[in-house]
Amino acid sequence: MDKNKGDILWRIYLVYFLTVGFGILILFKVIYIQFFEGEEWKERARNSTIRYASIDAIRGDILADDGRLLATSVPVYEIRMDLHRNVVSDELFSAGIDSLAYRLSRLFRDRSQAEYKRQLMQARHNQERYFLVKRNVSYHELTELLKFPIFRNGRFRGGLIVNPRARREMPFKSLAARTIGYEREGVFVGLEGAYREHLEGIQGKRLEQRISGGQWMPLSDVNEIRSQNGKDIITTINIHMQDIVEYELRNQLERYSAEHGTAVVMEVNTGKIKAISNLTRNAHGRYDETYNYAVGESTEPGSTFKLATIIALLEDGIVTPDDFIQTGDGVTTFHGRSMRDAREGGFGTITVKEAFALSSNVAFATLVEENYKRNPQRFLNRINALGIHQPLGMEISGEGMPYIPKVGDSNWSGLTLPWMSIGYNVSMTPLQTLALYNAVANSGRMMKPMLVDEVRQTGRTIQRFQPEVLNRSIASGYTLRIVREMLEEAVESGTASGIKSSLYPIAGKTGTAQVAIDGTYRSAGRAAYRASFVGYFPADDPVYSMIVAVHNPKGWIYTGSQVAAPVFKRIADKIYATRHFNVSDDWVTSPVIASLPAVRAGARNDVETIYSAFDCKLLFDDEMPWVVSSVRNSDTVVVSGREIIPNLVPNVVGMGLKDAMYVLENSGLRVRFAGRGVVRSQSLRPGTRISAGNVIFIQLS
Repeated sequence: MDKNKGDILWRIYLVYFLTVGFGILILFKVIYIQFFEGEEWKERARNSTIRYASIDAIRGDILADDGRLLATSVPVYEIRMDLHRNVVSDELFSAGIDSLAYRLSRLFRDRSQAEYKRQLMQARHNQERYFLVKRNVSYHELTELLKFPIFRNGRFRGGLIVNPRARREMPFKSLAARTIGYEREGVFVGLEGAYREHLEGIQGKRLEQRISGGQWMPLSDVNEIRSQNGKDIITTINIHMQDIVEYELRNQLERYSAEHGTAVVMEVNTGKIKAISNLTRNAHGRYDETYNYAVGESTEPGSTFKLATIIALLEDGIVTPDDFIQTGDGVTTFHGRSMRDAREGGFGTITVKEAFALSSNVAFATLVEENYKRNPQRFLNRINALGIHQPLGMEISGEGMPYIPKVGDSNWSGLTLPWMSIGYNVSMTPLQTLALYNAVANSGRMMKPMLVDEVRQTGRTIQRFQPEVLNRSIASGYTLRIVREMLEEAVESGTASGIKSSLYPIAGKTGTAQVAIDGTYRSAGRAAYRASFVGYFPADDPVYSMIVAVHNPKGWIYTGSQVAAPVFKRIADKIYATRHFNVSDDWVTSPVIASLPAVRAGARNDVETIYSAFDCKLLFDDEMPWVVSSVRNSDTVVVSGREIIPNLVPNVVGMGLKDAMYVLENSGLRVRFAGRGVVRSQSLRPGTRISAGNVIFIQLS
């Protein structure tokens, strides 16, 4: 028994020591290779002639709310040639070189026939296996090139090597460019960065062989692991509204030579951003989308902050709209520092409602100073209860931080409260300000601004984003009713009376904030201003909220009422004219106009001829050849352009059969139709990419 026990122990010890010994040997070998043979093995890896290389996946599309492309990856091709004699025979090369050089010169028009021939002959002499012919070749050019002499024999007899690439393009160029985003040196911004994981897809793999010159050439496709294309992002952006917003903002910036500006249109009930434009003047005096001011620029808002102040005063029961306040001659002093109203001589004795409409600095600062100076935290609590002291949590990076001062901060002083009441000593981004006004329009619910509706893969929705409520009620029903009346009064008879409309009510507030230059509000005798207007429309049943901000307009005109409010009005007018709002009875009065189709699309000349025959005035908002008439006045028809973009499915809804057939067939689509009248629906979504042989079905009624 003892002997057997001893044998077992001996065997266990033997196995143990052998295992430990092998482990030590392995560890020694690893250390030896790592520190003594590492360079040799690295050199062998560098000299290896076979490797697996990554194949980039096609990045997903970013689309507008109607499916039209905002950003897409356009296929381009790198053309190379294997000129080794084992691939392209001497007989084939000699017979085709002149014709190939001629065809390449005619197709690309970048070099002469002689230059192409010289380069190809030199590459042939050097037996180059991966000679670069041309980069960034389009699909159309590739289809032509495949027919060329030598190349038409394919890869293994003609030496043609086609490397697909993808180039990111924005079909609508600058529209919302900074919000859509881009990639630069590996850094992604905007939606391109926020939804990078969805858009990128999964890379593939392929075997490549090192050839002379250290270049890598793809081997057979048999060993290739295909990439998986990225998913598509459906945004909330509306192309028509975006076009209007950028056009009007750009015109105003150019008119006043402003440094930069931003304008945002948001859907009241959902917080969906329908249009967002950010324009900066470059060194050449032109305006580009280079920075997202709406999201990122946190500045002192000025008088638009008076909405937060009046909400606090009303919620605390300090004032009613009909209370009187003495503003005197428009100048008052707080702790040795003067504050003035914009009107020379002041407003005298006015009601609180009038003080808001006329934007009296003296009135608001006096009310806040007198009622909160003994307990400033009470005022701050009311402001913070609105939720404007926190960022909105936008999906795109770079949101500017709001700033609301705290009692006891090093920069808190006796001047903080009165100046805070009129929008100084605080800072907010334009979107944060818009969210507050949108909440007033939305019965007190503050919505998180959203830019993306859903994620799709091969046309199928795989993720849908729902509107998010940030604050279920920013104030009582009583306060909300009062401030909505005040915002309407500001447009009806206050600082924004210049944008009053007879067609629909507008509510909003002007803001004119002096901007600090090098830490002071006046530097070398000059001052800079930020003009803004924020509000919503139609005021009686709000659908859209909007903010317009113009930074440092040049000259003597710089106020929110003169610079920003007119932009708001022009944008609102065009949106109101082309969206389906309920139209009041006095808006449609002419029996002739009333008898005409409410929405009619077609060729511009045809539409003009038809309406002119009925003595209707036509108001065209652009010069496009295809249009849609959508709004009717007593004797006026507003006509908007309908853009036809090459290689994208056009929108033919509202057109007659003749026009629809013409547009669709000229876009390369095969058309099937049913019914008679005008097009009511189409099977292919407008703005999607057209593929060869696509058939579209249109229903008329």
